[in-house]
Amino acid sequence: MHYLYIIYSEKLNKYYTGESPDPDRRLEQHNSHYFKNNYTKGGNDWIIKLKFETTTKEDAIILERFIKKMKSKKFIEKIISKPAILIEILEKTN
Repeated sequence: MHYLYIIYSEKLNKYYTGESPDPDRRLEQHNSHYFKNNYTKGGNDWIIKLKFETTTKEDAIILERFIKKMKSKKFIEKIISKPAILIEILEKTN
């Protein structure tokens, strides 16, 4: 079991998309600045906006890369409101 996750920092007004087998633990790492040079280091108020379970790590990575290539806050917000979009993306890429 693997997850695509999207977190949000109100302080930075930014989203971050990642993949992990344990998004809750990963959230703790983002908020504690476990990864010193990470994009999320500027915030300590990250909250999970979406956890999307995938069958494989590879599927989670495909979704993560797709979302990051879009470079669109509006697209991320659309995914959060309609996670079924992620299923459609996987169907088209597999």
